Amino acid sequence: QVQFVESGGGLVQPGGSLRLSCVASGFTFSRFSLAWFRQAPGKDHELVAVITENDSLTYVSAVKGRFTISRDNAKNTVNLQMNNLKPEDTAVYYCNSAPPMAGSWGQGTQVTVSA
Repeated sequence: QVQFVESGGGLVQPGGSLRLSCVASGFTFSRFSLAWFRQAPGKDHELVAVITENDSLTYVSAVKGRFTISRDNAKNTVNLQMNNLKPEDTAVYYCNSAPPMAGSWGQGTQVTVSA
């Protein structure tokens, strides 16, 4: 059974930082591209960042230069370092494969950026 468990969210002031982590299980982690997505209230999941099985990186333009995705295949973990956070980054953040596996979304972790 494929499972993603996200952690690390919280409330932070504009300009602050957070580090999100996700532990995955139920599939051969090292063979898949992994991604972070986010979902703001009333909106669909938005792709934020991707790291391929060969460590190639892709970011949505809104987070380039502020967010960094990384992976640790030994721990089946994918991380998202978020710096210089803005109020528009407020959302529930999820990890999944890229493209996402149907029916495998975790509960996500809430990130709120507010003064």
